[in-house]
Amino acid sequence: MIMFWLGRRFALAVAAVLLLVGAGLAAAAEHAAVTIGDFAFKQGTITVKRGTTVTWTNKDDEPHTVVSEADPKLWKSPPLDTDDSFSFTFNEAGTFKYFCSVHPRMRGTVVVE
Repeated sequence: MIMFWLGRRFALAVAAVLLLVGAGLAAAAEHAAVTIGDFAFKQGTITVKRGTTVTWTNKDDEPHTVVSEADPKLWKSPPLDTDDSFSFTFNEAGTFKYFCSVHPRMRGTVVVE
């Protein structure tokens, strides 16, 4: 009977640890937002942690894209109409410059720590 009781307590303890680890991983996922408006990326430079998903949302009446300057391209959104959005998760540290391929003077930077 004692072995059953100890085994059950151990199983409950393991389950509690797994729940806490899972909650920690879920809490670690971060998000950041960039608004596109007035033919500009409103947050020209943002700084985020590794693993952060950045979402760009077009609030202009004209279509825009979000394209990395890296070669080869790390990401390239389709044309985003009004209220469309595009997301990319930054898993590596570094400085990532991007632009709108429709309006190349529109530029922004994501700094990943």
